[in-house]
Amino acid sequence: MTPSKLTLGTLFHAARTTTAAVVSLLLARMLKLPESYWAPISAIVIIESTVHPKKVAWQRFAGTALGAVIAALVASYFPSQIVVYAVAMFLVSVLCAVLRFRGAYRFAAITLSIILLIPHPRSPWIVASHRFVEVSLGIAVALALALLWTIPDLA
Repeated sequence: MTPSKLTLGTLFHAARTTTAAVVSLLLARMLKLPESYWAPISAIVIIESTVHPKKVAWQRFAGTALGAVIAALVASYFPSQIVVYAVAMFLVSVLCAVLRFRGAYRFAAITLSIILLIPHPRSPWIVASHRFVEVSLGIAVALALALLWTIPDLA
């Protein structure tokens, strides 16, 4: 394995990723979102993706929304059990396939998992809406930065 060398392109990339994470966190905190750390995590996932964010951004938003809605519905009507989680995961996968949300499943599954697997004192619909806003905020910031701040090829 050849070690990477520090280049101007690497520094630009690090600065863009850092900016996406910090701006997402600041916006989430400004909105007083309860688990604001999901915004920078989502921004990092998007900005560091091997697929350009512009190509599948709508699917990422759609997957987050779908995962939040399915999780809120499931949590509202069923007890927190592994079999319920498994059925919900399967359902969200099938729905993504039927709706042709090719790049959405990962985000739908992650959002569903966060909502169903972490105990929350609030209503599942409130938790789902917070998660949707937190994750979508990170996605939006990363998408905006990816479109506005291109990395020069200075390798």
